[in-house]
Amino acid sequence: MSVSWRGVFPAVCTQFHADYSLNVPGTLAHIDAMLAAGVHGLVMMGSVGENTTLELAEKQDLLKATLAHVNKRVPVLVGVAEYTTAQACRWAESAAKLGADGLMVLPPMVYKGDDRETLAHFRTVAKATALPIMVYNNPPAYKADISPEMFAEIADEPKFACIKESSDNPRRITDIINLTKDRYVIFAGVDDLVVECFALGAVGWVSGLVNAFPAENRLLWDLLLAGKWKEAIDVYRWYTPLLHLDTHPKLVQYIKLASAECGYGTELCRPPRLTLVGEERERVLKLIRAAIATRPTK
Repeated sequence: MSVSWRGVFPAVCTQFHADYSLNVPGTLAHIDAMLAAGVHGLVMMGSVGENTTLELAEKQDLLKATLAHVNKRVPVLVGVAEYTTAQACRWAESAAKLGADGLMVLPPMVYKGDDRETLAHFRTVAKATALPIMVYNNPPAYKADISPEMFAEIADEPKFACIKESSDNPRRITDIINLTKDRYVIFAGVDDLVVECFALGAVGWVSGLVNAFPAENRLLWDLLLAGKWKEAIDVYRWYTPLLHLDTHPKLVQYIKLASAECGYGTELCRPPRLTLVGEERERVLKLIRAAIATRPTK
């Protein structure tokens, strides 16, 4: 199954009201800011979008509103991060009916399966939908590791169109390409490895910090596409201290704080995530504010 997914796809933050209820207008306003900066697609309700804190009805409402608002201007993918394979299939079916352009499928939450169980989960979800799938491989966060050999094994399922490679190991991209040629569209999935992944063959980037710095994020990508390596590395060196926030267990809190500091949405997360306090908050804010003060210009 061929897809045209390329470029920067924000892992969009989900906005909440002060009482933790879903803030759809706030989320759409944040999307508008990123679209205005020229992002190439959206991933709704992924890890940064706090997927597992949302009820099914909330997911449906947010996806429906996003699709109507975006109106086909860019592809809209939706995260499938559920506790069981059956729940993942139900959400995949629902997302397809609502009109999503694709799915970003994660391994089951909480339970770490072996290789056979992991691939069975992905294959079963693929059978439940007609949508193309971005397979999200993030062993540091979700423990299940889809190796290059496993990607070769599941290459017979045409719905597996794309890989979001977040293993913290850019050499994986070369191994995948050596084993599967041009079978998969490959996206970088770790913010502070994007240049390395691009150099090795990634054609897209699912980014977290783009929520806070959409113009600079797009600038870095455009410089890479243009082959302007010196300028790209200069921007990357400015950006990297911020991009490190994407690899921390509190990446959602950090990215939302950065976004709020830049004027996009609020830092409020749903529990069990709590608003940052004390030394940790001040340390992260200092980093964000230093970046804002020295941000590059086009």
